[in-house]
Amino acid sequence: MSMDRRLVMLALGMFALGTDNFVVAGILPSVSRSLHTSTSLAGQMVTVYALSYAVMAPVMAAVAGGWPRKRLLVSALGLFVVGNVITASAVDLPTVLFSRALAGLGAAMFAPTALGVATSLAAPESRGRALSTVTAGLAGATALGAPLGTFIGGFGSWRTTLWFVAILGLVAMSGLWTMLRSLPQPARIGLRARLAPVRDPRIALTLLTSLFAFGGFLMVYTYAGLVLGRVTGGDETVLAGLLLLWGVAATAGNVLSGRLVDRFDSQPILRAGLGVGIVNFCILPWTAAHPAGAAIALVVWGVCGWGLLVPQQHRLVKTAPQVAPLLLALNNTATYGGLACSGLLGGFALLFMEGRYLGIVGAGLIAIALLLAEAAHRCIEGQRTRAERRSARLAQSV
Repeated sequence: MSMDRRLVMLALGMFALGTDNFVVAGILPSVSRSLHTSTSLAGQMVTVYALSYAVMAPVMAAVAGGWPRKRLLVSALGLFVVGNVITASAVDLPTVLFSRALAGLGAAMFAPTALGVATSLAAPESRGRALSTVTAGLAGATALGAPLGTFIGGFGSWRTTLWFVAILGLVAMSGLWTMLRSLPQPARIGLRARLAPVRDPRIALTLLTSLFAFGGFLMVYTYAGLVLGRVTGGDETVLAGLLLLWGVAATAGNVLSGRLVDRFDSQPILRAGLGVGIVNFCILPWTAAHPAGAAIALVVWGVCGWGLLVPQQHRLVKTAPQVAPLLLALNNTATYGGLACSGLLGGFALLFMEGRYLGIVGAGLIAIALLLAEAAHRCIEGQRTRAERRSARLAQSV
């Protein structure tokens, strides 16, 4: 099977996971009404899923590191499907939260493995495109899966949406089982060794950039029903249309960044995306009051937010290519850690402010991410300069 077809199969699995991850934002009001709880508590569905992923991704990578890649990918999607079936059948919030943790565990096993396989299949000069192909599954989920799931929920119920997600996962699992052949088997690495790269300040600062950036960008998405409430009027089909627009822009941003990062340094792309994102979120409480303003804000947000993922991954791979799969797994942990924080901090902020102002809170987190990205860039450049000086001195001594 050609490399491209393998990448497409991996992207299909990411599409199922991404749909589950992002569709919750469109059904939170329905969930809160059905389970007789507040929207902020229902929003912890996002927190639990993401926290399960963030904590378990490095653990499961170490525990299941010796498994054949195909078996690991299929088993991960199996857990994911079971988690969503339980969520769709649950009648109380504790059961929902437990099932979200189970689905998050499946995602923790699948996504880092998929990204690691993608980098092993691609030549060094094509890694950006390989990563963008697989992560396009996530971006495509925002463009199609999440809005479609929200739309389905508008005609049925939020349970119908979760059954839809479970079916997506089952289709992806079947496709991977039947179409994937042998895959590269990496050496098994323990948990301590997997966390060792964090001691490198270049890597630590890059991971913290992902944590704060996606914490800020996804906070608004988690509570999109509240942030965009003045435009949607509580109509879930209107919200689905807006999320579709955001998802299309996200897909475009992901694909564009994959092309740019193979030609240019990651830092200008990160600087532009984060800077524009800060401004966009600062004015979101006012631009989101009108249909045209909301549409423009969503496009800018989608391009900037999802345009950051590939440059971050590429920066990590370029910094330490010998441990690229480990770094990609850690970056996914940081990204989902940001998502967990977004649900938690957003729910807390809603106790003190109206939902329309969450964009300002998100902008603050993105601003911290910009400072961290600049610090990471200086560390990388400083180490490169020191290495060049050492090489020059060695050459002179010879």
